[in-house]
Amino acid sequence: MRIPTYLKKGDTIGILSTARKMNEDQLSFAIDLIHSWGFEVKIGESIGAEEHQFAGNDEIRRKNLQDFIDDPSVHAILCARGGYGTMRIIDQIDFSKFIENPKWICGFSDVTVLHEHLQNMGIASLHTAMPSLFPTIQDHQTLISIEKALKGEALEYSWSPSIPSIFPKNVDAKIVGGNLSLIYALQGSQSDINTDGKILFIEDLDEYYYHIDRMMCSLDRSGKLKNLKALLVGGMSDMKDNSIPFGMKTEEIIKYYCLKYGYPIFFDFPCGHIEHNYAVKLGMNAEISFDRNELKFIQK
Repeated sequence: MRIPTYLKKGDTIGILSTARKMNEDQLSFAIDLIHSWGFEVKIGESIGAEEHQFAGNDEIRRKNLQDFIDDPSVHAILCARGGYGTMRIIDQIDFSKFIENPKWICGFSDVTVLHEHLQNMGIASLHTAMPSLFPTIQDHQTLISIEKALKGEALEYSWSPSIPSIFPKNVDAKIVGGNLSLIYALQGSQSDINTDGKILFIEDLDEYYYHIDRMMCSLDRSGKLKNLKALLVGGMSDMKDNSIPFGMKTEEIIKYYCLKYGYPIFFDFPCGHIEHNYAVKLGMNAEISFDRNELKFIQK
């Protein structure tokens, strides 16, 4: 796994949107925060662009991402928001210069498309909160974790899950994954990932229980759940049921498909579409330790 260069004072972070639209005036909080970290900011042409719900048409978003990937003065790329749209442009991106000089690409949700594509290329990336949410984040550790990750500092999080861990034990392996809906949608594409021997991290938002079941069933049928080192479940928030109940909640669905394999399943990881959305270096090793009901996540 290739690790992009960590940032130093004076380096520039490019902000763009590969998915939904965002105006520059909505970025003022994020820009001030990034400046306080000691970095400069470059705003991409997709910011302020608009085509229906998208940050400009596919070509605008593609060109902005390509330009930032190829621009040596941009040292990291921070996606402004998620939504939908990254999948529409990923196959038109030329990563040849990026492979020679990889840089951190940061974001989550729809940005899982970029994360998985880079994981498949053997390049690490950062699963982080995004500028659209920065002003609303009450947990300052979420924002601090982004700064630490970009500067190459160790990441360490502890939590006590409300759902007991399954087959808990200490684990040390590469972590891959992201948004469950995107992991499911990317199967069979050039952005698909190999999960064998890895910690698979999943999170999602605003899905019906039967959708969660369908996605987990598909991942199981494709072999993605069979040979994991562990399953790490982040935020699974605002889930919905039909008027005729599906009959299982999210954690029950996950257990239904994964219990048979006997690896650890850890719930309530503070990451995803939730208040505590801590940075994770995808594609890199992570240690998960278990002590009674307290869990600890460490990346060095």
